[in-house]
Amino acid sequence: MAKIRCKETTMDSFFGNFLYQQKIAKDHFLRKLDEVVDWGRFTKKLLKYYKGKGEIGQAPYNPTLILKMLLICYLYNISERQVEILANDSLSISFFLGLGADEKAPDHSTLTLFKNRLINNSGIKAYEELFNEIVIIAMERGVKFGKLQVVDSVHTIADVNLVKDEERKREGRPPRDGEARWGAKGDKVVAGKDGGRYKETEYFYGYKDQVSLNAETELVTSISPGRANDYDGHELKKLIEKDLSKGIGVEVVAGDKGYDDGDNHYYLAQKGIKSAIRLSSRRTQKKDQNKEGWLRLKESEEYQEGLKQRYKIERKFGEAKRWHGFSRCRYVGFVRHAIQSYLTFMALNLKRLVKLLTGVSFRNEVQACVMTG
Repeated sequence: MAKIRCKETTMDSFFGNFLYQQKIAKDHFLRKLDEVVDWGRFTKKLLKYYKGKGEIGQAPYNPTLILKMLLICYLYNISERQVEILANDSLSISFFLGLGADEKAPDHSTLTLFKNRLINNSGIKAYEELFNEIVIIAMERGVKFGKLQVVDSVHTIADVNLVKDEERKREGRPPRDGEARWGAKGDKVVAGKDGGRYKETEYFYGYKDQVSLNAETELVTSISPGRANDYDGHELKKLIEKDLSKGIGVEVVAGDKGYDDGDNHYYLAQKGIKSAIRLSSRRTQKKDQNKEGWLRLKESEEYQEGLKQRYKIERKFGEAKRWHGFSRCRYVGFVRHAIQSYLTFMALNLKRLVKLLTGVSFRNEVQACVMTG
């Protein structure tokens, strides 16, 4: 069997580990992140997408180095051009990437080639596998997953100027992002002309993903990228099947009214999973005996606890949007939006994993790292 070859770095020189040991704090987030994840396991998984598999032809950059650069983009909410600059200025990031302090990081075009290589060979499957690997690592490191999964959808606005898009339409040109869709964000209360207050549906143009989060660990365990107009109720089964396939012992599923679908309740019952999906009034206020079962469900301990824990996934979405750029698409098109989804939640899971295993928090260091390196 041919030996796998990647470009050598100066990590083991004076300008590598020796210097880093003197300059980078022992409790630095990136040092801890490098410790808790066996990054070498990603190299072979990624080289299968390379033409020479790292065995023949010119030795490529280690693909794990490129993956780490992309994750830095999402951790610090910076562009791929900015991460090239930051990687060359920051000792802590050079250390995390496995580069010597005296060598240049790969340029931003290398990141584009890497993303396209994965897309061309497997679509978004490769990115889902990378995301899943972090969940598997958490299990292997002894993180104890609870029995309650919380599901919800999160929207991301397309990278489109809608006014200019209308101009394109009038000129007979295609839209900037032909795969984005209009969807309902939810209801908001607005003031009417008569002084009264009314509910009004708020819409957005972009994409919507379905997400499953383990309430005990607060790790995102499964993602199903989708369009803005997808019906939430049809996606629950897909999420739970993904969770079960990872060996997560799901016993209770919590969700909002968007998942209150008869097929979902039946599916959960068939799986022996208790439902904590918020019930709509049509089930509990109807005037027949069938509502008794729904009323018992509503009064159950699992249902009440599940609804109490729903805030954790809403808080996770807030974190993704406020600190990691998930409020707006980085790229155009469904596939590239899916890439953003998987890499964003990988970054969030890595933050959480370091916190669970070492107690070191990411937020305390992010500003200093970006500003000073």
